[in-house]
Amino acid sequence: MKHLLLFLTCVAVLHADDIAMPARGLCAHRGAMSTHPENTIPAFNEAIRLGAQMIEFDVQLTKDGALVLMHDATVDRTTNGKGKVADLTLAELKALDAGSKLDAKFAGTRIPTFEEALAVFPKNVWLNCHLKGGADVGAATAKVIAQTERTHQAFLAATADAAKAARTAVPDILICNMERQSSSMVYAEETIAMKAQFIQLLGKGEVPVDAVKLLKKAGVRVNYYHDESPEGLRRQWNAGVDFPLVNDLAAAVPIAREFGIEPVK
Repeated sequence: MKHLLLFLTCVAVLHADDIAMPARGLCAHRGAMSTHPENTIPAFNEAIRLGAQMIEFDVQLTKDGALVLMHDATVDRTTNGKGKVADLTLAELKALDAGSKLDAKFAGTRIPTFEEALAVFPKNVWLNCHLKGGADVGAATAKVIAQTERTHQAFLAATADAAKAARTAVPDILICNMERQSSSMVYAEETIAMKAQFIQLLGKGEVPVDAVKLLKKAGVRVNYYHDESPEGLRRQWNAGVDFPLVNDLAAAVPIAREFGIEPVK
């Protein structure tokens, strides 16, 4: 019996650890949003096809408590509807066209639920879940991640209240600290203090190298938004950034290859 328990324990550990996650690479901002409707299944499928190491998307709650993917507080910019996401039911949101405003060929594309998006994503890429809301969306999103066995790859880009609620609901949930501070160094120190696994530095031009070194020493993975010019991407990786966020994923892939970063298969 003792040997059987040991075997089962080893199997469980192997199952949890056998998925190799990317050490660095490109983060597809809202999917492949330069060519496909942002925060939709077509955008995610294209990001997957191009081999993104990380995919970012925005999560918020509907009027009736469903989790959907939408960046703006309203649906006005990206769909044929009007109104706040928080004031609309899931059925009302599902009736909207989320593709035609970018290109007529995407007509009929729907706003995905968080669960629908998770079903599309492979398990060997990072999922950057940018929470649009506070404690309620933090707890709800963390629970779905745990229920779908995605805690090894999905992390919550969250403010302090959302992160706290998420950790209360799912203690081992991964967090990206989005409580930006007065300086990059203070932001880095706060991120390390709260034991967040990721940070998202913000800016253009020179990367705060000292802050990046401090973060890397503490084991924090560094995302960066936003400079996706070839020079900017090279500067970020040379400075130790792990995952630059990009809108035009296809254009960034050749630059990543210069650093030995190959698309995820």
